[in-house]
Amino acid sequence: MSICMMYKPTRWARPRYYRVEIAMNLFDEVSVLREWGVQGGKGRTVVNMFGNLRDASLAADSFRRKALRRGYARDTHTFSVS
Repeated sequence: MSICMMYKPTRWARPRYYRVEIAMNLFDEVSVLREWGVQGGKGRTVVNMFGNLRDASLAADSFRRKALRRGYARDTHTFSVS
């Protein structure tokens, strides 16, 4: 499993977050979970399924790049779990 957390600091509003996670599911597929929202509020979640790790990794990188273009910054405490 690999997790990437990003935050978008705002001057006047509560900070926003964006999370991308890659994980295997029970059906031998690879899931890319995306979660975003305002800290302390109800977030939104989308799960995309892929047949292999390569396609899932490419999609997760694409989602991460789009978030960076929208002003999110990588969290310095991002970690990877094996």
